[in-house]
Amino acid sequence: MINAVLADDHEIVRKGIKILLEDDGHINVVAEASDGFEAIKKVDELKPDLLITDIRMPEMDGLQTTQKVRSAYPDIKILVLSMHDDEDYILKSAEFGADGYLLKDTSKPEFIKAIDAVMSGQKYFSGDISNILVNSYLNFKSGSPGSESGAQVESILTKRERQILSLIYNGVSNKDIAEQLGKSVRTIETHRFNIMKKLEVKNIAELLRKIDNDPTLKQAINI
Repeated sequence: MINAVLADDHEIVRKGIKILLEDDGHINVVAEASDGFEAIKKVDELKPDLLITDIRMPEMDGLQTTQKVRSAYPDIKILVLSMHDDEDYILKSAEFGADGYLLKDTSKPEFIKAIDAVMSGQKYFSGDISNILVNSYLNFKSGSPGSESGAQVESILTKRERQILSLIYNGVSNKDIAEQLGKSVRTIETHRFNIMKKLEVKNIAELLRKIDNDPTLKQAINI
């Protein structure tokens, strides 16, 4: 029997996932949590075999929760279950120690397969998510030691961030970027913040100036 803690800020989603998992017969949801702080508290109390966590939660998100649980309990398996196929979320989940990443529209058989895989010590990143991880690794490996665009841009900014940076440079608004990419404005704003943080600039004027003064950065974002 696999004992799991389930973290998601939507009660109806938690209840549905719990029914789905426990119907399989070998998974027991021992506790539910509506945010990261509550999830960590339940993990501390119950020492489950598995934590299943959403990404977007109040108080503490799934990425921070993953990082803290992985640091405190190396043997507990962590499976991220999210509606977001965003490259940055996927890469950060892997970086912070998640054993797997699934989208919420996944089928029940794949969900159970993913749980069994991570519980046996494997990593499980399905379909396109796995491709994102592979491509990110290959992009990092392809950057030559002396190449600023390879080592400092392509390995620092995700493919999605480079795409958004190019649109920002060309004067496209957050709303229009969101519409073009099929994302929410809030998601684009988060990307924009992360881009500026990674490139160590404080505002858009500094960002544009940095691009104008750096040919390798222009090349990396196809300008």
